[in-house]
Amino acid sequence: MLLCCWSKSIVQAELARYIVVSGDTYLRAMNRIPGRFPGPRNSVSWTLWFNLLSFIPGMIGMGGILGGAGQALSLLLPAVDSRWMTLLSAVAASAILYTGSYRRLERTMLVLVAGFTLATVIAAFAMQFTEFHLTRSDLAAGFRFDFPAEHLLLALAVYGATGVNSAEISTYTYWCVEKGYPSFIGGQHDDPSWPARARGWIRLLQLDVWVTLAILTCATVPFYLLGAGVLRASGQQPQGLETVQVLSAMFTQTLGGWSLWLFGGAAFCILFSSVVGGFGGISRFAPDYLVEFGYLDRARLPERIRWMRGCGGALPIVSAMFYLASPSPVALLTLGALMAALLLPVQSGATLWLQRRRMDARMRPSAAVHAFLWLTFLFQVLMGAIVIWSFT
Repeated sequence: MLLCCWSKSIVQAELARYIVVSGDTYLRAMNRIPGRFPGPRNSVSWTLWFNLLSFIPGMIGMGGILGGAGQALSLLLPAVDSRWMTLLSAVAASAILYTGSYRRLERTMLVLVAGFTLATVIAAFAMQFTEFHLTRSDLAAGFRFDFPAEHLLLALAVYGATGVNSAEISTYTYWCVEKGYPSFIGGQHDDPSWPARARGWIRLLQLDVWVTLAILTCATVPFYLLGAGVLRASGQQPQGLETVQVLSAMFTQTLGGWSLWLFGGAAFCILFSSVVGGFGGISRFAPDYLVEFGYLDRARLPERIRWMRGCGGALPIVSAMFYLASPSPVALLTLGALMAALLLPVQSGATLWLQRRRMDARMRPSAAVHAFLWLTFLFQVLMGAIVIWSFT
């Protein structure tokens, strides 16, 4: 679990470093990787086709998150079937993304998510005073990399989904572009003030990434310990339409029955914000794909925005259909996460190549960071190979 949290933020930070210095978008950067394959109008890098291949599994995985949001709402309104709540959540996400009004909700959602994170930490602490408490030997066992072989695919899916996943690594670069980092740095590399200005914005970007890493670690590890302590000890397994109901036991068994409302409301906020943020990022891919495949001029900003909003409005409904066809959040998330695990070494390998071949040498990372990025790439190649081997 710690590897899931700590071994991917380096790729997020270093790929974003290249993006803000070069001014490329994510897909434009990926299209610079050698290895051309025919496209509808022009040849494109194999990495674009691989990213496109991951789209359907990613949509299926997002359907699992939408289903979880619907189930969380049903904890608060048990008289309404969770499937209807899932469809309602999808419609709400579509409306927000189509109208571009997410920023109005962003601060409220941020406060609620922070509250849930704090509540998780408190619940994990409270668990130590119950029958589900963890011992030192329990914690030590978690560092032995020892688990039944039949859980290999699930462990790989956890690696693909937990912490900063491949979708978040790519969409983060679009947020950096939209926040204006490349514009603030400027493209005049011969300007004497350019290196200092670029390093300043890179430091801000890195601070953003590492603070996020600290927060997600503080949120993920206590939640995992609650699951290991409460659910495993009581023999409960989250699955099907009862997934979120079973997960709520982590709070009700440690904080008391009143916390069901806390868990339901906060879980909805986390899952719904993940849906809106995730599809908000995915919708940025659509016009970028059209540009790289030769169907759209990058300079036509109004048309790119129309494509972005149209996809943002449609995609949540499509993902909800996957969930309604197979209402099992864990299975849907597992499928999406396995594909995400395969995409990770592509991103880290591309980052290494782009920094070496196309980046201003003055802005490249230190030798220590470069070495750690290489270790991450090799580790992710191994993870991807195991995923492929598991299906052959």
